Amino acid sequence: KLKQLVDEKLVNGWDDPRMPTLDGMRRRGYTPGSIRNFCDMVGVTKSNSVVDVGMLEHSLRDDLDKTSPRAMCVLRPLKVVIVNVEEGHKDELILSRHPKDEEMGERKISFSKTIYIDHADFEEVPPPGFKRLIPGGEVRLRGCYVIKCEEVIKDSAGKVVELRCSIDAATLGAKPEGRKVKGVVHWVPAEESVEVEIRLYDRLFNHEAPDATDGDYRDFINPDSLEVLTGCRAEPSLRDALPEERFQFEREGYFCVDRINSTKEHPVFNLTVGLR
Repeated sequence: KLKQLVDEKLVNGWDDPRMPTLDGMRRRGYTPGSIRNFCDMVGVTKSNSVVDVGMLEHSLRDDLDKTSPRAMCVLRPLKVVIVNVEEGHKDELILSRHPKDEEMGERKISFSKTIYIDHADFEEVPPPGFKRLIPGGEVRLRGCYVIKCEEVIKDSAGKVVELRCSIDAATLGAKPEGRKVKGVVHWVPAEESVEVEIRLYDRLFNHEAPDATDGDYRDFINPDSLEVLTGCRAEPSLRDALPEERFQFEREGYFCVDRINSTKEHPVFNLTVGLR
C-alpha cells in the first residue's frame, strides 16, 4: 500500500514527510531518541496491538522540547509600524536559545520601527477570551516592549494590511505601571528578517484505520495533509540553519530544515509536530 501511494504519486516519494517510513520521519524532523523512547513506552507483547499515534507524538514533543533551540517565525506576516520610534532606531536584544538550557547560548534580534506579527494575533472584533492585540489594546512582544494598537490600515477590499502602534518605552524587561498586560505575541524585525517557506504537515489519512473499512483506503487520504506557506518571515538567527536542524518556533510548533529543497537563498522548514 505504501508502494501504491508512491507509484500513483499520491505522495512525493518514499521520503515524503507524511509517510510512515524512517526516511519520511527523518525528513519531517523525528529524532532517533523519540522513536526509541516510543518503543520503550509501547513495550513488547506476544499479541498484535494498535497504539494511538498520539503516543508517538508525545514522545517526539518530549524529546524536541529538551533538544530544540527556540526561534521566532511569523507564518502569516502583518506589518506593524511603531509611530513613536524614529526611522533608523534599533534596539539590540539578547534572547536565550533555550529557556532551560543555558549551554545552548543566546541569539540576537533587533527591534526597529517596522516589525511583523502574525495576522492571527490581531482581531478587530475579538472572540471571547481573546488575549492578543485589538484596536486600542496592548500586548507584549516576546522579549521586548509592550505595544498599543493606535490605528488600523486596510486595503480597498477591507483587509487589514498594517497596524500603527506605539511602544511603552518603560516596559523593556519591566512590567507596565498601573495595568496588567496578559497577552504575549511573537514578532520579527521587518528589515533583518529572513523570508522562508513553511510546509505544514498533518496526518496523511483522516481515519485512524483507513484500511479497516469497507471502502478503499485511498478514499481516506487527508486533502489537507500539506499546506505550503510562502512569504513567511523568520528571525535573523535562522539564516544559517543547516539541513535537518530542528527548532521550536515559539507559539507555533517544532520545525526542521528540509534537507531536499531548502537552500540558503530559499530556506524551507517542515512542521514536525505542533505544541501541546
